[in-house]
Amino acid sequence: MTVETGGLVEQSKNNITTTVKHVNNRVRYGNKTEKKNRSYKKMRREVVFPRVPDVLQQLFVSCTQIFRGPGFVPPASDVNKLCDILDKMKPEDVGLSKSLQFFKPTGAVNGTPRVTYTTIYQCDQFSLCIFFLPETAVIPLHNHPEMTVFSKLLLGKMHIKSYDWVELKDSIPPSKLRLARLKANSVYTAPCNTSVLYPTTGGNMHQFTAVTPCAVLDVLGPPYSKEDDRDCSYYKDFPYSAFSNEGETTRVSEEEREGLGWLEEIEAPENAVMDRIDYLGPQIIETSY
Repeated sequence: MTVETGGLVEQSKNNITTTVKHVNNRVRYGNKTEKKNRSYKKMRREVVFPRVPDVLQQLFVSCTQIFRGPGFVPPASDVNKLCDILDKMKPEDVGLSKSLQFFKPTGAVNGTPRVTYTTIYQCDQFSLCIFFLPETAVIPLHNHPEMTVFSKLLLGKMHIKSYDWVELKDSIPPSKLRLARLKANSVYTAPCNTSVLYPTTGGNMHQFTAVTPCAVLDVLGPPYSKEDDRDCSYYKDFPYSAFSNEGETTRVSEEEREGLGWLEEIEAPENAVMDRIDYLGPQIIETSY
């Protein structure tokens, strides 16, 4: 997408103007309140944050109570609790709207679209992030070491492909490839149910491809951390049949081969680089719980 002069989308209500700027695939949003004095000779402008929606605050409070650190998998009751909250969330709860210019398909994309992200909140136990994918943009196949991740598609249509590792006894995989099973390979359209992945199940390695411009809210527990040896790894996938006869000694039946593939760890691809922007949507309230 090209740089648009002005590039603003505004919606006015009760003298409050919400301004969103889209420049070079970046999304910038905030609330701008304009007040005039009685003489109308002077205008005072001040930046204000919208009131935090109950559902966003509820999400934050629940995360503080649920997540316990690396490798911790929340019990089913807590997973259901977070899913119920996220399923209720709407784009407006984080300051977004489908009427914004960013989310309108252009029909033509030049070059490799760049993904943008913003962080609503982050601590050692969890983080709340939003990823903005222009049309055809890709977040390449990557893992989530010792993490439980909730993904809520807020806007757009997205293809999600995910894998889990397969552990086979007496298996000698060829070269640097490792056997994995396909868990998801479908297109999702907002609004849809929240998806969940776990440290070893649920599609821990996944790839996002934007069919239309998308916004997805991720809850990561805990977040990535190079210091704690929880960095992100990237992969290239191959069909099982591509290497199944080259050194793989375990006998796998035709039925078991369904959905199997090989993953090769690779260096971070070019489209793994993202642009970061400040979060200027509704601000959560940090208090002791």
